[in-house]
Amino acid sequence: MMAMSSLCCLLMQVVNNIDMSKYQRQIILPQIGEQGQQKLAEARVLIIGVGGLGCALLPYLVASGIGKLGIVDGDRVDESNLHRQILFSNKSIGKFKVEEAQAFLKKQNPSCNITVDTEYLTGKNALQLFEKYDLIVDATDRIGIRYLINDAAVLTGKPFVYGSIHRFEGQVSVFNYNNGPTYRCLFPEAAEVPSCAEAGVLGTNVGLIGMMQAQEVMKIILGSGNVLSGELLIYNTLTASQHKFQFSKKERIKITQEFFDNEYNSDEAAPKPFHVSLLENYKLIDVRKLDEQPRIQHQNVFELPLSTFKENMSQLDKEQQYLVFCKSGIRAAKAVLILQENNFKDVRALNEGADEIQKKINSIKVLKC
Repeated sequence: MMAMSSLCCLLMQVVNNIDMSKYQRQIILPQIGEQGQQKLAEARVLIIGVGGLGCALLPYLVASGIGKLGIVDGDRVDESNLHRQILFSNKSIGKFKVEEAQAFLKKQNPSCNITVDTEYLTGKNALQLFEKYDLIVDATDRIGIRYLINDAAVLTGKPFVYGSIHRFEGQVSVFNYNNGPTYRCLFPEAAEVPSCAEAGVLGTNVGLIGMMQAQEVMKIILGSGNVLSGELLIYNTLTASQHKFQFSKKERIKITQEFFDNEYNSDEAAPKPFHVSLLENYKLIDVRKLDEQPRIQHQNVFELPLSTFKENMSQLDKEQQYLVFCKSGIRAAKAVLILQENNFKDVRALNEGADEIQKKINSIKVLKC
């Protein structure tokens, strides 16, 4: 019995030595030490999105010794992702991003507990997910999702690390840190911003901004350095210049459970996923500008740009079922509110933008041929 006990102690000592050896280069930093490494081992971090930003920051968080990581993304790998989403290969195409990322990261650090969810973040699952983690990382490219992340973070009392890319410029900040300013304090209203698919993106740009997000995560966990709370860092990769802008907390909207439920969990307001069969009962309203591509050619698609929407919505039948779309969902959501305010009975925004809708319609045309 004594021999078995001694053997167990010896094995534990070996394991600890291996761990110490793995992290020794960061443990010798006075800002980290063994206590800091222990904080990392106990940390629980949730990553929303495994696109360019998520693929850039995840390997470094895993390698640092963070104990538990959650990854949420319902997307699958596309060939167009590969130039910047470095966790994937050609063999990953068509597979769930979170599962491919998990397989890659577990090889990198088997001791990290990695949990994945192949569903998109929604008002139905956000609060329950956030409760399981200490901090949240926004690695998405959808404006509407950022407000959901912000509001769920406020309700659950969790800070979230923000990052975004527009061509050669990136932004990083930390919201709701120690009851500090939130995303709504900086961006009270959603603005229409082109996605990477529309505006283009260079892989090295998302890599840099993702790394900056990872650094903010480390600072929050370790309690060292100056966290970017109340500050927005803007970095231009073409000029290698950066600027920091300060902003303060402004309670424009009080985030309550009732507000959250009405905003994200109302069945009437919930965005609807598009399927071609919907064209049998619904008519689609395209609220993009008339020169935006692609144009959706279908007898049940109406083109009513948001800029002149109020003046022209008299063409619509209040008894008809309508689905509204644009590029990223911002203009569609605004149009839906206008229609609801004018007593239209059945109208929703679509989850997908014009590109995705066009692809689905084209796929049906091909099958018919």
